Amino acid sequence: MERKMIGDKTLDEWIQERPLLEKMITGDEVFWSNPFYQPFDIAVEKISLDEIHIKDAEERLKRFAPYISKVFPDTQKTEGIIESPLRKMPGMAQRLSEEFGGNITGSVLLKCDSHLAISGSIKARGGIYEVLKHAESLALQHKRLTTDDDYTLLDNDKFREFFSHYSIAVGSTGNLGLSIGIMGAQLGFQVFVHMSSDAKQWKKELLRQKGVIVVEYQADYSKAVAEGRNQADLDPNMHFIDDENSTDLFLGYAVAASRLNRQLKELNITVDEEHPLFVYLPCGVGGGPGGITFGLKQLFKDNVHCFFAEPVSSPCMLLGLMTQLHDRINVRDFGLNNKTDADGLAVASPSGFVGKALGEMISGVFTVQDTTLYKLLCMASDMEKISLEPSALAGMPGPFTLFHTADGKCYLEKHGLLEKMPGGTHIVWATGGSMVPPDIMKAYYKKGTEVR
Repeated sequence: MERKMIGDKTLDEWIQERPLLEKMITGDEVFWSNPFYQPFDIAVEKISLDEIHIKDAEERLKRFAPYISKVFPDTQKTEGIIESPLRKMPGMAQRLSEEFGGNITGSVLLKCDSHLAISGSIKARGGIYEVLKHAESLALQHKRLTTDDDYTLLDNDKFREFFSHYSIAVGSTGNLGLSIGIMGAQLGFQVFVHMSSDAKQWKKELLRQKGVIVVEYQADYSKAVAEGRNQADLDPNMHFIDDENSTDLFLGYAVAASRLNRQLKELNITVDEEHPLFVYLPCGVGGGPGGITFGLKQLFKDNVHCFFAEPVSSPCMLLGLMTQLHDRINVRDFGLNNKTDADGLAVASPSGFVGKALGEMISGVFTVQDTTLYKLLCMASDMEKISLEPSALAGMPGPFTLFHTADGKCYLEKHGLLEKMPGGTHIVWATGGSMVPPDIMKAYYKKGTEVR
């Protein structure tokens, strides 16, 4: 019988070369320290973007802030800037130590992108930014707007009629579709969201209420993306938002770094060689965590260490980085089924753009079982009174896995971090949850109590 090849090796050959694969294939939680990691000055050479591109994105969001404040009243307190709180969580840190049987050195904070305005998830950063950039480009091109204008003038029937001649398409497991659908429909675009089988029904219904056309598939994320791309290829007036390869999405996420830096300063938290920063980011296709990692690396360089978190059944970025095959791998090649309740992370193949561009900036990747996510969901609710969807909890075990796994300890030792940990800061990035309907959140919590 012919043996299936994954790249230039069989599965058995990959397992022999990367023994950690054996545990991954059986569904065990693992921690992988990236052997390809390089100092920032070397790693940054692989990517053509820089801080100038991030600054341009930040300035564009400022131009749109008056418009955002006007049409989305819940952003008025932040004057139209879509940003989330950074909060301490001493109760959760203590509870994690008890649950996992070990202490965490350094302070632990939660970055609450779960509570971003408009769409309640991290996707409000990249998704909304790309829609705004596309709208601005069209308006400038047709001389209906200048960058010196007050962008609140976009909130009128004349502009909505103009944008109605254009459309936007995206493939999504849920949250990216919400961000793009809500923002695109508000401006007047016709928006098509192609949604995979794991997308939650309430997200589909909310989009339809906003006037978005939802196209459903029984297949997974890859199929939804492919169909959205095909649709856009046939329509010159349709803009496809490519979660796998878009630099605009990527830069929208990267803006988070400078804002986080201001929040850290407000809390009197220093990030430097003696006070390292560790960030734990849930990962689906990789655009969100990739963009944030890039922004943080531009600011803090080798003093920030970013780890991605994935479900045990969908570790596409880990497999892509480990094998260096990037988007040429699929989790099913390794016998994994890509089935997880962490719907935003149910992705079978990673972004080739992120894997190749940031493969030397990502410190490592760890995986999390669904039962762990539900336990953590209950803990966050009990200890911190915060409601998060399962996928948003993926980064929560990060500080523990870094301290208490062999690969995690090796990473700390290799980079001379062990003695610096008391002065370190850990940020767990919570990516979604505030828009989950109360009855569904109650069911999540109940499931968490059942698996404790």
